[in-house]
Amino acid sequence: MDLIHIHTDDNVAISRVPLPAGTLVNWSGSMMPLLTDVPAMHKVCVRAIRAGAAVIKYGQVIGFAREDIAPGTHVHEHNMEAGNYQVVHEFCKDYVPTRLVPENERATFMGYRRASGKAGTRNYLAVVSTVNCSVTVSRAIAAHFRDSGKLRDFPNIDGIVALGHDSGCGMSTSGEGYQTLLRTLHGHIVHPNFAGVLLIGLGCEAMQISSLMRETGLQEGEYFQVMTIQGMGGTRAAIEAGIERLTAMLPAANACEREPISASELTLAVQCGGSDAYSGITANAGLGAAADILVGQGGTVIYSETPEIYGAEHLLTRRAVSPEVAQKLVDRIQWWEHYTTMNGVELNNNPSPGNKAGGLTTIAEKSLGAQAKGGTTALQDVYLYAEQVRKKGLVFMDSPGFDPVSVTGQVASGANVVCFTTGRGSAFGGKPVPSIKLASNSNLFERMREDMDVDCGGILDKRYSVAECGEMVFQHILAIASGEKSASEKLDYGDNEFLPWHIGAVV
Repeated sequence: MDLIHIHTDDNVAISRVPLPAGTLVNWSGSMMPLLTDVPAMHKVCVRAIRAGAAVIKYGQVIGFAREDIAPGTHVHEHNMEAGNYQVVHEFCKDYVPTRLVPENERATFMGYRRASGKAGTRNYLAVVSTVNCSVTVSRAIAAHFRDSGKLRDFPNIDGIVALGHDSGCGMSTSGEGYQTLLRTLHGHIVHPNFAGVLLIGLGCEAMQISSLMRETGLQEGEYFQVMTIQGMGGTRAAIEAGIERLTAMLPAANACEREPISASELTLAVQCGGSDAYSGITANAGLGAAADILVGQGGTVIYSETPEIYGAEHLLTRRAVSPEVAQKLVDRIQWWEHYTTMNGVELNNNPSPGNKAGGLTTIAEKSLGAQAKGGTTALQDVYLYAEQVRKKGLVFMDSPGFDPVSVTGQVASGANVVCFTTGRGSAFGGKPVPSIKLASNSNLFERMREDMDVDCGGILDKRYSVAECGEMVFQHILAIASGEKSASEKLDYGDNEFLPWHIGAVV
């Protein structure tokens, strides 16, 4: 079949391959001639659409025809637009309680049990900067251990990560922007993938170490230490002191050993980037099936990227566990409508040039495909960016769609594994949490073989079903959580992807 027709109500289908005008394609038992060229992964009209009428894909409205569109015509930006369609937010209409696998039958992974009781999937030490002014010192300390070869004597330590960023000062010491950065730093400091953390400030910044500790309840100890460059007497002295403090943490960190831990203690962040028209029916669908398996095992799935659920959020409110949870999601959508308007951006104009080249025309179309990666279980709660997740099951964390920013928040919220779907080819990877790349099509998987972990393209040619792909992804999650290196880890991604969300003016 040259065309993929997703839902019986759809008036468009997806082209598997580039199809020139004049090609006869099998549609609904008869041969339909193409009136225009149709690129691979792009939409072709299969039922006449009048000007102003809805374009339907996934059984949902994805936009409106700018003009009359005849069957056999390429459908994209030239003849369709987002329009001002408003989805209806029905609360809890499709809510179904989650069925859990009995505890004694649940899968396990080999993880690190921390003193906090949390489960880690990696064993790093961290140098965290409170402010951009201390990033050079933090990176110099981490570089010492990398360049000196000192870690060769400590094989159970995955590395030393310097988490630097471009904020921490020139900002208010209260309000939304400050609280967002505070949550992000705190979430990483207490993350179970770190065996020890050194927090470094300059000394005079807005994000004061003393304030951070007071507001989050952090206490300095053997495996969490703090210092400032000014307090140490300058750059060189701070670097030397930092090396000395981390050196003292090495033996205990190296003594940490993996042990069997229930899959219920996995918290999976789901992401997509560089999406194409296949993403929603292959990689995202396969990841959604894996997410459902993990939720059934008692685990947690963090779905994010609020601008990329826009136009599809009603599918989540219908699955919410309570009207209060559904309203929290609607509140975040309304916040984003105000936020983007205030900054002169259209929230419904989100697809990137790469997304559009891959056949995606409107944010609703992209969102409807993206929502598949969250699976089908009930929405248990909605969280602010980098807020600690406390509910099991499927939850939503508010974030921008920019992948490094979104993943940074998910990790701060407690994610200890990331699954990242891509159709165009993303090169993302993070530390301290491993990222698993899912390719939406087999061509991408082979073309960027070193960057990809799982080929979900087999769903297209029926080598395996969505459910079988989900089981394959779930088994990969268990293996990576147990210490097997992901593709991005082998390429040593993750030292530059810590990117907290900036909210508010820089002054």
